[in-house]
Amino acid sequence: EVHLVELGGGLVQPGGSLRLSCAASGFRFDRYDMSWLRQAPGKGPEWVSSIASTGTHSLYADSVKGRFTISRDNAKNTMYLEMNSLKPEDSAIYYCNAASGRAALFDSWGQGTQVTVSS
Repeated sequence: EVHLVELGGGLVQPGGSLRLSCAASGFRFDRYDMSWLRQAPGKGPEWVSSIASTGTHSLYADSVKGRFTISRDNAKNTMYLEMNSLKPEDSAIYYCNAASGRAALFDSWGQGTQVTVSS
């Protein structure tokens, strides 16, 4: 059974930083490309970033490019999202999932982690 646990969210001032983590279990983590997605109140899901199974290639949404860095540690079955220069519009619940293009592959979701950027 796929199990995803997102951690690391919180309240931060504009310009601040956070590091999110995604602990995965129930599947061969090192065989899957992985993604971060987010959903703000009243909006649909938004793809944020993806990383190849080997960690050698990553993609970013234009809205976060240059500010966010995705990474993974296959030995720990964990993926990360380093978020810098945070803006109020980055406020959302952040989720991780295996990647299917810019969509989520698995039907199973974690609880997500809330990121709130506010002064």
